[in-house]
Amino acid sequence: MSTPERPSPTIPEYELPFWEGTRNGQLLLQRCTQCGLIRYPFASVCPECLIEDTKWIQSSGKGKIVSWIVYRQPFHPAFKDLVPYNVAWVDLEEGPRLTANIVQVNNEELYLGMPVEVTFQELDSEVTIPQFRPVR
Repeated sequence: MSTPERPSPTIPEYELPFWEGTRNGQLLLQRCTQCGLIRYPFASVCPECLIEDTKWIQSSGKGKIVSWIVYRQPFHPAFKDLVPYNVAWVDLEEGPRLTANIVQVNNEELYLGMPVEVTFQELDSEVTIPQFRPVR
């Protein structure tokens, strides 16, 4: 019996630039053209000033771990071969907090405030997800 395919995100139209960026090795963030708020999660309108006009900017891709958990049980069959794996909150230098896996490190080596940088994993021809690795 083969492992089921990893689930892919549902991508609303207003998030297309983000996913196009990840396919090109760029971590893009939304910035409101009116008030300048850099935001994540993405939205079709700014939660601060409620306008729709957005500019996509390239993130430095650098941040720090502010929290994490290690999953030791797969909650989807596609993750069976990945356990134990971590899911972390990373505060980016630009301000937003992303949820992602920390890769290229043992789970036991993770620590609060660990500096990390973005890397990308291609799931398929349409979806490439951002992950983070320790800054060495």
